[in-house]
Amino acid sequence: MTDKNRQEIHQYLTFKLADEMYAVNVANIKEVLGIPKITKVPKMPPHMKGIINLRGSVVPVLDLCKKFDLGEITVTEKTGIIVTEIFRNKEDGTEEELVIGIFSDEVQKVITIEPESIEPPPKIGVSIDTEFIQGMGHVENNFIMILNINKILTGSEMEEIQSTAVEA
Repeated sequence: MTDKNRQEIHQYLTFKLADEMYAVNVANIKEVLGIPKITKVPKMPPHMKGIINLRGSVVPVLDLCKKFDLGEITVTEKTGIIVTEIFRNKEDGTEEELVIGIFSDEVQKVITIEPESIEPPPKIGVSIDTEFIQGMGHVENNFIMILNINKILTGSEMEEIQSTAVEA
């Protein structure tokens, strides 16, 4: 599926982080899991919690609360891991895929948000990078922050995670 095809899908999986609602396009979602055993890997960045074994594949797990400076995820019976596919365009024009799990305080539901109900990311200031925010979905008098999952990690973070996963 090309990036253009993924952008034409207007369904989003909603989830909570630090009492705020977030959403990721379902085109990037592989599955949602409970919390399996997470193996810690030395020298991973603080927002990387470790790796899980997903049917024989190594999947790194990211704590978005830590990455976004919202504290740390508190694991409860509602905590889940959303297994996502992150795509990055390489210099040779091909697309590279990284499967990564992200913690959520609570996975909510899949909703449809039409493009006309999505406002551009807020302009907070020049020193704050909001490239990972696709937009603000306006749903039932509330805003849902729609994440551009492909921009959550920098290129160097993706490379570091990939090399760690290969070594594990």
